[in-house]
Amino acid sequence: MNKMENHFDLAKLVQECKAHGITTGDWWGVREYRESNQFRMARNGKNGQHGLSNTHGVMVEVMIDGHVGYAATDNLSLGGMKWAFEKAHNGALSLGALSLHKFKNWESDIRPAHTGEYRSPMQRELSEFSAREASDYLMNISGELRKGTHVMESMAYMMLINTEICYISSNGSDWKQNFSIVTKDFSATAQKNGVVQKRSLGMQGHQVGVEGIHDFEGLKHCERLVKEVNELLDAPECPTDKRDLLLKPDQLYLQVHESIGHPLELDRILGDERNYAGWSFVSPEDFGHLKYGPDILNVTFDPTIPNEMASYGFDDNGVKATKEYLIKEGTLVAGIGGVESQQRSQLSGVSCARACSWNRPAMDRMANINIEPGESSLQEMISSCEKGILMETNRSWSIDDYRNKFQFGCEYARLIEDGQLGAVVKNPNYRGSTVAFWNGLTHVGNQDTFEVWGSPYCGKGEPNQVIRVGHAIPTCRFTDIEVFGGA
Repeated sequence: MNKMENHFDLAKLVQECKAHGITTGDWWGVREYRESNQFRMARNGKNGQHGLSNTHGVMVEVMIDGHVGYAATDNLSLGGMKWAFEKAHNGALSLGALSLHKFKNWESDIRPAHTGEYRSPMQRELSEFSAREASDYLMNISGELRKGTHVMESMAYMMLINTEICYISSNGSDWKQNFSIVTKDFSATAQKNGVVQKRSLGMQGHQVGVEGIHDFEGLKHCERLVKEVNELLDAPECPTDKRDLLLKPDQLYLQVHESIGHPLELDRILGDERNYAGWSFVSPEDFGHLKYGPDILNVTFDPTIPNEMASYGFDDNGVKATKEYLIKEGTLVAGIGGVESQQRSQLSGVSCARACSWNRPAMDRMANINIEPGESSLQEMISSCEKGILMETNRSWSIDDYRNKFQFGCEYARLIEDGQLGAVVKNPNYRGSTVAFWNGLTHVGNQDTFEVWGSPYCGKGEPNQVIRVGHAIPTCRFTDIEVFGGA
């Protein structure tokens, strides 16, 4: 993976803009965004698809009389910056007649001044990992998976991402962030007597360097996945009834994402997002009152955990990242909203204004949305079930426009009878509604069950912004959940 060139100097270009009188408005900010993304895949022990993309540009924001205009360009010359400042300036002026909200005390409230630096924890930079090493690693993994009895296709892929963001503003902000992200997954698909089943690692994403790839116990997981996909080929269908449900972190993180993360986004609650991906059953009056779950449910927004996929020092509006409770002891206390949405809604929020690239404005996005660990061991949760089921690894999901009614399918499940793990069943699914489901939470797993997961594919906004999110989750147990079989 080629190391990104660093000859461009944002601070120098901004100084030239000042010298030529290009900067304008009551306030202005410039955010530089540079990213290199390498995708590599192997199938059935052989090289597969490969790709490398690079992007580099700046977003200029100008504020005039409480309104913000913006413009983006990848023309990183004085002329390109002049065009962007003029376009952002004119956009801010035009908003006076179309104002949705006029911001007051903008310097302290919605564009605070911060300086500093954030860098993903790593021992070896991704640039040190050659294309040959990546291909050999993936061919080895997919080759081992392909050796499994009845396996007809195996796949292994990884994305190696390096992102640099620099931010300078007229009120003194000057910060830099460098993210090193590895995302990977691999799977085995098997067939026997007309039955087809798939078992995968589940998409994993972390902030880490090359050492995170080499430390990954790929071959150990290959043995487990081949064993489990063969179990599924001979397994009976998941029964249709109501059971206590245990969800492992590789499934529960998506449940958190869809039924806690998205419905708590303040811009969605304000109505900005209804046209594309639905809005939310949550209303402004629910904050401080809605019992989202029992007292053992504590959900935090925490971009400060090392190695989690969406950790950072500052959001893209320059707000310093801090850990905050969204749900505390079961009660909804804050939304996923940046400083602009907080001002508009007069609700508590977090440092979550994020953009997916230089040509997109920052908006309310999830970062790391986590369930704080509880006190229960996995064995205690299993033993507490008279009739239950343990599900792992997401296969499918659906949720309505209000983020209320949902259905999830998993790859692998085992029944629990009288406190003992029993038979493997295939095609397990469960359904419910958000508040009732989370209020059915009876046990939160301890630190030993706690795992860090992340996805690079959270979509939102028009035009669409696909962004990376993290979820650190323990295994949890829920009571009286509707489960059923079917692909």
